[in-house]
Amino acid sequence: MVSIARRREIIDRQALAEHLKLALGAAQSSALDRGGVVAPLRATLTKGRAGIRRRFEASGDGAAVMREQCLLTDQLIGVLFDLVTREVYPLPNPTKGERLTIVAVGGYGRGELAPFSDIDLLFLLPYKQTPHTEQVIEYLLYTLWDLGLKIGQATRSIEDCLRQAKSDLTIRTSLLEARYLCGEQALFGEFQRRFDAEVVRGTATQFLVEKLAERDERHRRVGDSRYQLEPNIKEGKGGLRDLHTLLWIAKYIFRTEDVGRLVELGVLSTEESQRFKRAQDFLWTVRCHLHYLAGRAEERLTFDLQAEIGRQMGYTDHAGSRGVERFMKHYFLIAKDVGDLTRIFCAVLEADRKHTRRLSWPRWGGRRTLEGFIVDGHRLNIPSEDFFKEDPVALIRLFRIAQQRELDIHPRALRTASQSLRLISPQLRDHSEANRLFLEILTSRKDPETALRRMNEAGVFGRFIPDFGRVVAQMQYDMYHVYTVDEHTLFAIGILHKIETGLLEDEHPLATQLAANVASRRALYVAVMLHDIAKGRGGDHSLIGEQIALRLCPRLGLSAEETDTVAWLVRWHLLMSSTAFKLDIGDPQTIRDFVERVQSPERLKLLLVLTVADIRAVGPKVWNGWKAALLSELYHRAIEVISGGLIEERQDARIAAAQAAARRLLPEFSEAEFSTFVGRGYPFYWLSFDPDTHARHARLMREAEASGSPLTVAKRVDTRRSGTEITLYTADHAGLFSRIAGALAVSGANIVDAKIMTMSNGM
Repeated sequence: MVSIARRREIIDRQALAEHLKLALGAAQSSALDRGGVVAPLRATLTKGRAGIRRRFEASGDGAAVMREQCLLTDQLIGVLFDLVTREVYPLPNPTKGERLTIVAVGGYGRGELAPFSDIDLLFLLPYKQTPHTEQVIEYLLYTLWDLGLKIGQATRSIEDCLRQAKSDLTIRTSLLEARYLCGEQALFGEFQRRFDAEVVRGTATQFLVEKLAERDERHRRVGDSRYQLEPNIKEGKGGLRDLHTLLWIAKYIFRTEDVGRLVELGVLSTEESQRFKRAQDFLWTVRCHLHYLAGRAEERLTFDLQAEIGRQMGYTDHAGSRGVERFMKHYFLIAKDVGDLTRIFCAVLEADRKHTRRLSWPRWGGRRTLEGFIVDGHRLNIPSEDFFKEDPVALIRLFRIAQQRELDIHPRALRTASQSLRLISPQLRDHSEANRLFLEILTSRKDPETALRRMNEAGVFGRFIPDFGRVVAQMQYDMYHVYTVDEHTLFAIGILHKIETGLLEDEHPLATQLAANVASRRALYVAVMLHDIAKGRGGDHSLIGEQIALRLCPRLGLSAEETDTVAWLVRWHLLMSSTAFKLDIGDPQTIRDFVERVQSPERLKLLLVLTVADIRAVGPKVWNGWKAALLSELYHRAIEVISGGLIEERQDARIAAAQAAARRLLPEFSEAEFSTFVGRGYPFYWLSFDPDTHARHARLMREAEASGSPLTVAKRVDTRRSGTEITLYTADHAGLFSRIAGALAVSGANIVDAKIMTMSNGM
């Protein structure tokens, strides 16, 4: 609620009405000329908005902005409606068909109006539109548009509203939030009664199912993860629209949108209602900052705005932690709370079916017991609320059985697990059975990602592995990563599982082949789980992660040899990608240094598979054929050295083999021509390209010399590396490469690899 004093500070309705009446009377032209009334309305709107923003910048209270923006808009529309119906188009004795009501719908109807949000209005009529109501509506709309307001509007009779609400979920939802503004109040009351009786009654199941399906489709469209690093705070997973969905369902089923009333009904606990309010207030505040900073209706929390919003909300830099990272971590924890509340809400709805006339939840099979749990249909449930208190290990066993038997977990069981996190004590973390179950979940051949994701959503994962809990919602503040650390890790485990089971064989043939033959399978899965475990602590996360691995692996039941392997993989998990992508792997010294660090074929295999899973989990567009080819080439060069001897001993043989292969591909060359070509390439040249490329170069050089051209350019599409290869043959001179690279960059090209070879003839 807004106090009377604050109301007058925002907008003095009486003074504005008198001002408008005077302006209309003083107009030299017809009263239909809106020019006289727009100026005082705009001045009032500007002053009111400025005051709202000033108070927000002082208090940081986004909820107050929402309320005050609604109040300002309500009063302005009310004053304008009175002016139009009493002064511009007066009608002392309107007929029943000339009645008109202005209704706020959508977010505006709900009482939430962000600084630059659209204003959704319904002009409600008893029957068809009359000339008088058409004149009033037209004057109102044109005046509001003159003020620069973004109006979403519809003019409908009650019958139109009811008919369209029955067939269109969006319209039904918008009308569910209808709020009376001004005009014929009895008409609005009639609409509400008929909407409840003819649209809402008896359709709770349909509305719930369709609303949740709509939510899922929205998540897929925006990005089906609440941990994207540039989240959409309104439409994204864990955002405001998810909270709105809960309120819509509550209003439809329980006839209330008051969260306090949901506590009285037993739908939410007091603590859960407080989490709801905290999440809503936080998201409202972030949204207001977004709108004010962007100067428009902006809903995406982009990198360029995150730091400033974090600063304005009081998140300062600390040792080893940037303010923006702490702000975004808070955001992602709020998004997780929204997900928890959604799951809890659905669990209560299913348990209390009397409100929803037996909601059509999927059921398979009967009801039976399984290791102390209840299998209800196709879902695993707990027999009592104190089940976990009596057996804390069951907090881990719940997820293992569900994974092993391929069962869903009942929302009631997940809710109780979330409320029982205090039971995960140091004693439980050291419990051998609990650790055995966890390791089985992680290394299972039955979809470990889903099981671990459920554990993470319930909060069990982070409490059982506290080091993982520290990276839950931890942002990786760079332009490379797309997800938070915990989400990236879960994706990586899922990708590893798909590689191992052959589901990604077409995309990753080498990794698939190697994953099927590793001797240290458990170590590989644990290493993927721990590879980024030390992000956000300051310092080198690989070094810190190595120490965490040495401490944690024995607790999980890994042998000394497995522990050593995990620690090494975590310490060097970036070695293969940095070598392949940043160094010249055609240089023998590069391979020598890499092999010296890796040392064994088993570690090389593990490192290749881990690297592929890590890169693939960074984001949907990070992996490409160029990276695949470089990693494959590095692997084969390294395994050749590890398996059989020194690079120098094989260099002459490899050069001879490369030249022989090129000769076979150049049958049209005479011996003299081919000998000339061979003489122009230094050893490094012959070791840096495949035979097909050598043959192309030979033909290119011969054609360039025949034509006498000072510059020859050739291009082709390299499908294996997913890129376009451009070859230039010209005389070498200082600055040549930088000028070529600059020209390509200006043209919009993304240079992923480059090799410069100066031949013996200076070309």
